[in-house]
Amino acid sequence: MTDNVNARELVLTMLLEVIEEDKYSHTVLNNTLKKYQQLEKQERAFISHLFTGTVKRYLTLDYIINQFASLSVQKMKPLIRNLLRMSVYQIMYMDQVPVSAVCNEAVNLTKKRGFTKLSGFVNGVLRNIARGAENIKYPDKKKDPSSYLEVIYSFPKWLVLELLKQYEFDTVETMLMASLKEKETTIRCNKNKISPQDLKHLMENEGITVTESEYLDYAFKIKGYDYLDKLNSFQQGYFTIQDVSSMLVCEAAGIGNKDFVVDVCAAPGGKALHAAESAKKVSARDLTEYKIKLIDENIIRLGFTNVETKIWDATKQDDEIIQLADIVIADLPCSGLGVIGKKCDIKYKLTHNQHKELVELQRIIINIAQNYVKEGGILLYSTCTVNKAENQENRDWFLRNYNFEADSLDPYLPEQLKNDTTKEGYLQLLQGIHNTDGFFLSRFRKKSNEKSNEK
Repeated sequence: MTDNVNARELVLTMLLEVIEEDKYSHTVLNNTLKKYQQLEKQERAFISHLFTGTVKRYLTLDYIINQFASLSVQKMKPLIRNLLRMSVYQIMYMDQVPVSAVCNEAVNLTKKRGFTKLSGFVNGVLRNIARGAENIKYPDKKKDPSSYLEVIYSFPKWLVLELLKQYEFDTVETMLMASLKEKETTIRCNKNKISPQDLKHLMENEGITVTESEYLDYAFKIKGYDYLDKLNSFQQGYFTIQDVSSMLVCEAAGIGNKDFVVDVCAAPGGKALHAAESAKKVSARDLTEYKIKLIDENIIRLGFTNVETKIWDATKQDDEIIQLADIVIADLPCSGLGVIGKKCDIKYKLTHNQHKELVELQRIIINIAQNYVKEGGILLYSTCTVNKAENQENRDWFLRNYNFEADSLDPYLPEQLKNDTTKEGYLQLLQGIHNTDGFFLSRFRKKSNEKSNEK
């Protein structure tokens, strides 16, 4: 490998950080790729694919290993089990990598990391799996559907059961299948600096494969680039990374050029800066200095002058903006089940208690955020999850308890996304069914006091 960097050893270290030390997968991956920018594009792609694939499928990999190893995965030393996981991933899901190379590299790494006595065990398990891969027995889809989904799609059983309570089996399977697919990068054109078509041509000239979105003419999927920060089009602030589902929030808000917009949980700033293209002024807030720094960096790169940032805890009321906002964007902390294809360790980190606590946190924040909306103004509530307790149920709770009414999304959405619920003011996007992340958005309009009194 370049400069004596061993890609597989890097991936092993990354896996130990994420699976054993509970660090976030997207952060570990981004930091590693940034640190090793000198590596060839092909090597960086190999690291990304092997790391992400292993994390996404490690419950499946454990199931396979347990059928061939004399010791259960959970009783193995952390380094050995993660070495086996990444090696089995190569055998099962990376056809271009020879089995002999996988086994030899795994044995060498076992010895290099101080476990020479276990090198025979590692070699034996991997070669047995390579020989017996076609005979692996998986849970039966019809007899044991929840175990089937758990093992085939590497999804914790309790979460599988939660989703099966809310959606049909085929819908759940489609979402879980989509979460395992490799994701292209979705970007939003900064129309304040360049037109969408000019951006497309510019990026194609930079050697990037650019695909137009079926929903929004200023959104694109890109692939074939090496390092995003090196692209001239990125440096010039011609685009920002943002999923189409997130872009729909500002579409649904219907922002005008005289509007004051407040984004209460804004980092890294995608929605706030999207809003800034149309609004008179945007106040982008988040909890920490680090998060505000991310927003500020994007403001500078994209070239906006109508966005102010503020460190603010969204669970605390800011008396300075009570009833001043034409539009409040409340894209709130959530379980993230709609973005597990991009942040693949979310599904393993989430617990029963966190699931319930998030619903309560969302209600606390929206209780504060609604105070900032002026009469006749709009509140946009959104999450990047598919869990109905955080979405439809929170929406219904809000309508029962506050001086707001549901406001139709139909005037603001692409035709392909309009349905019976959008007329009622909300939309649930599902990964694999829609060409977006899993995402929920709901539009509310604040009633006037006169209208409220009439009721």
